[in-house]
Amino acid sequence: MSKNFVLIDKKIKDYNKKIYVDGDKSLSIRWALLASQAIGISTAKNLLKSEDVQNTLNCLKKLGIKVIQKQNICSISGRGLNGFIFKKNIILNAGNSGTLGRLILSLLIKSPYKIKIVGDKSLSKRDFSRVIEPLKNIGVNFYPANKSKLPIFIKGSNYLRPIKYIENKGSAQCKTCVMLASLNVPGKIKIKAKSSRNHTENMFKALKIPIKTKKIFNYDFITLSKPKLIKKFDFNIPGDISSASFFIVLTVLSNNSKIILKNININATRIGLIKILNMMGAKIKFKNAKIINGEKCSDIEVKSVKKLKSIRCPTYLNSAAIDEFMIIFLVAAKANGISYFKDLSELNQKESPRLKIAARVLKNMGVKLRYDDNSIKIYGNPNLELKKKIVIKDFLKDHRIFMMSVISALSFGGEWKIYDPISVKTSFPSFFKKIREIGGIIK
Repeated sequence: MSKNFVLIDKKIKDYNKKIYVDGDKSLSIRWALLASQAIGISTAKNLLKSEDVQNTLNCLKKLGIKVIQKQNICSISGRGLNGFIFKKNIILNAGNSGTLGRLILSLLIKSPYKIKIVGDKSLSKRDFSRVIEPLKNIGVNFYPANKSKLPIFIKGSNYLRPIKYIENKGSAQCKTCVMLASLNVPGKIKIKAKSSRNHTENMFKALKIPIKTKKIFNYDFITLSKPKLIKKFDFNIPGDISSASFFIVLTVLSNNSKIILKNININATRIGLIKILNMMGAKIKFKNAKIINGEKCSDIEVKSVKKLKSIRCPTYLNSAAIDEFMIIFLVAAKANGISYFKDLSELNQKESPRLKIAARVLKNMGVKLRYDDNSIKIYGNPNLELKKKIVIKDFLKDHRIFMMSVISALSFGGEWKIYDPISVKTSFPSFFKKIREIGGIIK
C-alpha cells in the first residue's frame, strides 16, 4: 500500500468461507536454521514469505549457505554441523525478529571471529540477556561484556561446556536457544523449562537428534546430546495458528458467519486461544487432523456466537496464547461480565509493550478496563458498537497491534484510521488479501 495508513468505515457483512493462511512463522524459522545444519538439500513448501523469514534466509546466505526460492518451494543446501563459512566483519541483521535474533546466536558459538548482530529500532529495545547469559555459561563470548541489547558482537570458542539451564519465563526462544547450542556442545545439556511451545523438541525428535523429554507439572525436563550429523529433511509447513487467530476472532464477533481455516498447525502448546474462546462460549472445532513432522495439523471450523461469557483466564494457558491475547481482549470486550487476565508481563517483552498498547486501543474504543504491567481487567459490553472516529498510531509498528485494530474496526464499526499497514509483512504478508477474500473492505 502506498499510504502509511488504512481506512475502515464499514463492519464486515455475513460470510461463509474457506481460506488458507500463510505458513507458520515459528516452524519456518526453525526449519531454515536446522536445514542449514543438515547434510544435503532440504526443501520446504509453504515457507512463510515474511520479512522475519526472509531475514533468516539472508543471514544464512551471509554465513555461506546456499538458499534457492522458487514460487512456493524453498531449498537450503546444508553444510552440516558448524558448517558455516565464517569470515571477518560479518554483520547479521535480524530486522524485527526476536526469534531469529536470539536463535541465530546459538549457531554461532564456534565462530573464530566476532560477528555483529543488529536489528531494527523495535528489536534493539528488547532484552537479550535471557539468551546471552546461558550462552556465556556454555563458554561463548559477547562484546561489550555487560550489554544486553542489540547491537552486540558474539565470538565463539573451542572450549564449550554442557550446562544445566533453568528457564522460568515460559519463553520458547530461550529454551530453543540452548537446545540449538547443544548441536555443537560435547556432553549432556539439561534443561528445566516452564512449559512453552515445543516445536524445537518435535523437530529434534523427527530428525533423530538425541533428546529425552518428560513433563512434571508445569515444567519440561529436557536432556540433549550432540548429534553426529543431521540428515536433510523436507517440510510441508502448515498454516500459522497466530495468523489464523485474527479470522477466528473476527468470525466469533461477527453476525451469522462461518469460516473454515485449512491445514492449520494446532500444536497443543499453541492453541491456548482456542481453549480460552471455547470457555467463553465460542464454537470452534478441529476437523481432518493429521501429523506432519511431529506437528499436529487440522482444519479449524468457527461459527459466530450470539452470547459470550466473561472469563477469569487460567494462567496455565498463558504461554499457549501469548501472541493472541490482544485479540482475546476484543472478545472479552463484548462478553457478558468482567474478564480478568494476569501474569502477562511476558507480553511486554514482545515487539512492543503489547499489554500497555492493547489497553490503549481498547480505551480508544470506549471499553472500560483496569490494567498494570502484569494484568488486565476488562468490563465487557455485549452491546458494544462504535460510531466514533478512532486513530491508531505510534505502536512501534507492531504487526499484531495493527491487525488487532483492523479486526476491531471490522467487528465493532466506527471510522478507523490505522497507521503502518506495512507492518503485516513481518508475519502475515497476505493479511489484506485474506480479509478481502471474506468480504472485508479496507481502503
